[in-house]
Amino acid sequence: MNKATLIELMAKDTKLPKTACKNAVESFIKAIETSLKKNKTVVLTGFGTFSVMKRKARVGVNPATGKKMQIPARKVPKFKAGKRLRDLVG
Repeated sequence: MNKATLIELMAKDTKLPKTACKNAVESFIKAIETSLKKNKTVVLTGFGTFSVMKRKARVGVNPATGKKMQIPARKVPKFKAGKRLRDLVG
């Protein structure tokens, strides 16, 4: 499913215009991005948790040349599914 399909399903389910659903989805995404950018965790009870994880610097291998290279430390977004979502899928 992509964003457009999600918006269509939301509009059908809520009987709201697609533009209102599009604004809601984009606002939701922006709120999560803003929180993660500030290193804050977003917890949606039952659904999951969005957080920022720190990866250590490490040595990797360039698959094209086989040469070893240094990969710098960095922060990456992380999502951990909540219990209700895990139970629904599993």
